[in-house]
Amino acid sequence: MGAGHDHGHAHGAPTSGTAAAAYRGRLRFALAITLTVMVVEIVGGIVADSLALIADAAHMATDALGLGMALLAIHFANRPPSGNRTFGYARAEILAALANCLLLLGVGGYVLYEAIQRFVTPAETEGGVTVVFGLIGLVANMISLMMLMRGQKESLNVRGAFLEVAADALGSLAVLISALVIMATGWQRADPIASVAIGLMIVPRTWKLLRETLNVLLEAAPRDVDMAEVRAHIVALPGVEDVHDLHAWTITSGMPVLSAHVVVSSEVLSGIGHEKMLHELQGCLGDHFDVEHCTFQLEPGGHAEHESKLCH
Repeated sequence: MGAGHDHGHAHGAPTSGTAAAAYRGRLRFALAITLTVMVVEIVGGIVADSLALIADAAHMATDALGLGMALLAIHFANRPPSGNRTFGYARAEILAALANCLLLLGVGGYVLYEAIQRFVTPAETEGGVTVVFGLIGLVANMISLMMLMRGQKESLNVRGAFLEVAADALGSLAVLISALVIMATGWQRADPIASVAIGLMIVPRTWKLLRETLNVLLEAAPRDVDMAEVRAHIVALPGVEDVHDLHAWTITSGMPVLSAHVVVSSEVLSGIGHEKMLHELQGCLGDHFDVEHCTFQLEPGGHAEHESKLCH
């Protein structure tokens, strides 16, 4: 370390596993259920000539791919860091969530297009058969939802899988309602209406997930971290004169990171030492904010101008 350019690290190292890793088994279970119901609904859609069942099966096929990618992302995300990839492959989870969003939007568009075609040329759908297969799908999706309920609060990757299964459950419910309407009234357009409902249910949830995912990729501050408040807490510490180059971002779900250049008076640094100052900074953020991995550079007054000259 050069004089006047001391680097301090408050070591709250990133957790050894990403937030989604704890739910690997549940994701596998949800994937097995999704693949089974997909096959069942394809058969049912062909037998009953139900677009709603076929649409739900197509959505489940996409969900199965999404769940598979989520599991693959967890595998890569929990590989140890290397010299070139200092955070390992943790960001793979976020890329999987982004891919899931694009897939969901594609499926939603396909379902809406096919539904419009059915309005133009209605098909004869067997309501009774559709009810049976729709009920199977609904029960299976509810089981998967219960398995993923907790994990979706902790990981964007798991949340993407959860939202896909939730959309499937709503889709199965729409299939049931349309089939019951057909059985009771013979009104065949209930089937494409249910398909439109499935397509429209996909979009809002997907957009919300896409926005959160893009925030991570664009390295925006974590949603629950107020940067102005972080700055105020650091500056309030005895001896701290200023803070600059303050950054906070998210590597992947459950892994927020913060770095800052902290200007500390020479008298305070001489009195308590660098190590004590770093412990106080780490304790301040640990007590008030959910940021475990922080990197601080302690500087004397006027050092920022010196750095500025070096950059030119």
